Amino acid sequence: MTEHYILAIDLGTSGPKVALFTTQCETLGYEFEPTPYYLLPNGGAEQKPEEWWSAICTATRRLLDRELVPREQVVALCCTSQWSGTVALDRDGQPLMNAIIWMDARGAPYVQRVNSGPLSVQGYALDKLYTWVRLSGGIAANFGKDSLAHILFIKHELPEIYHTTYKFLEPKDYLNLRLTGVWATSADTITLHWVTDNRDLSQVKYSPTLLRMATLDREKLPDILPPLSVLGKLTLRAAQDLGLSPDVQVVIGTPDIPSAALGSGAVRDYEAHLYIGTSSWLGCHVPNKKVDVFHNIGALPSAIPGKYLITNEQQTSGASLTFLRDNILYHKDELLTQEGTPDVYKIFDRIAARAPAGSGGLIFTPWLYGERTPVDDRTVRGGLFNLSLGSTREHIIRAVFEGVAYNTRWLLSYVEKLAKRRMDPINAVGGGANSAIWCQILADVLGRNIRQTKDPILANARGAAYLAAAALGLMTFDEISEQAYIQQSYTPNPENQKIYNRLFNEFMQIYQRNKPIYARLNQ
Repeated sequence: MTEHYILAIDLGTSGPKVALFTTQCETLGYEFEPTPYYLLPNGGAEQKPEEWWSAICTATRRLLDRELVPREQVVALCCTSQWSGTVALDRDGQPLMNAIIWMDARGAPYVQRVNSGPLSVQGYALDKLYTWVRLSGGIAANFGKDSLAHILFIKHELPEIYHTTYKFLEPKDYLNLRLTGVWATSADTITLHWVTDNRDLSQVKYSPTLLRMATLDREKLPDILPPLSVLGKLTLRAAQDLGLSPDVQVVIGTPDIPSAALGSGAVRDYEAHLYIGTSSWLGCHVPNKKVDVFHNIGALPSAIPGKYLITNEQQTSGASLTFLRDNILYHKDELLTQEGTPDVYKIFDRIAARAPAGSGGLIFTPWLYGERTPVDDRTVRGGLFNLSLGSTREHIIRAVFEGVAYNTRWLLSYVEKLAKRRMDPINAVGGGANSAIWCQILADVLGRNIRQTKDPILANARGAAYLAAAALGLMTFDEISEQAYIQQSYTPNPENQKIYNRLFNEFMQIYQRNKPIYARLNQ
């Protein structure tokens, strides 16, 4: 029999990864092509959709040119992407402006206006909060980084673009439009617009009540299809751009958080996974809709039919290391004496391993762009606390690893409370999970067994491949958990745990005591 293969596209904030998989979702190879993002005044963050597409085509052609498999034997394509982004398109599918991405907070005043009312708790009117949680399982957070807030920003500050927009699409749905010409979204993808009734996963639909409360127009949103829908074949133009056959079937796909959950192999109820990338999250599949509004954690429709996924997001994780590299250690000024920057992440691992647990009492707070969970606080900022003349580069680098772990422990407490059970072990995925020292620090700080998956940087793409295989009847979801590839397990070190328990308490005090200062400095 002729072998068949799956192409998965994972559009992250830093650029797309394009990977080839067998129909049993074994990795054959991948390529990455970077894309820039643009930070604007007043909390703006944008990317150019055409740069996404160009990078995807470049990476796909480079991968296919490696001749790992005959390109005519690629039978399916599935996309995953960054979530909570907004692409405003005209009737011809042309972007009317840059895409607003998940980091953008300019819609905060407008979503706060929507959420407010005479009887409010923490900025949420009680009657609106009840209705939103009952129908959708959550509510648009007041920090203004959900899709609903992006659209409201366009509606109020760019009314001509809002009026001209035919549809607002999430990044993944925009890619599917480029691939197939089909305007559609999936039940899991549309969730962060907060205008769908998610009580019955077999028929997720737009709620007239929530649309009215959100002040959104239904006709500007795409139709909702089930998670495993096959949209159709590639258009001739897309096939030519990618170098593929036009007979390739395109599966609707899912955003990054649901795809990482699949790619981690933790697909059974309450099996936990931790993703460490530019941002990070900690979650698990659950059988019922749950919500913790006050810590911005909810169980929303997942990519697996009939299941919910506990979702949340720590704003900056791997981005903290990138900040350290680009803004401090390798900032392009007269101190940089070499043309290129080496693969410093592997060097970071070696340096951090030389420092003692606890970094000599140095604490890093990873709130470089505000925070989403477990607190909704756009004014909080990062920092190094307890610096001294005895602090070395080794201490600083290790403290960054540990600071992300402290914040993850903070988040874990609320995720476990929502799930009503202890999560152990936790599958680690994402680029940060490549680091053995980081996995060990996470085990020590969290007090949980951390399982490092094989090729953790490809978890999202692998999750998309799993979806394509399931949609085409080549694999069941039960088989995913059985096929999870775990390359290393890390158990907590009791001596290190004693140190981290003490420092975690101080980490929490740093937030509580400095919260009003951050608010005054960053309003």
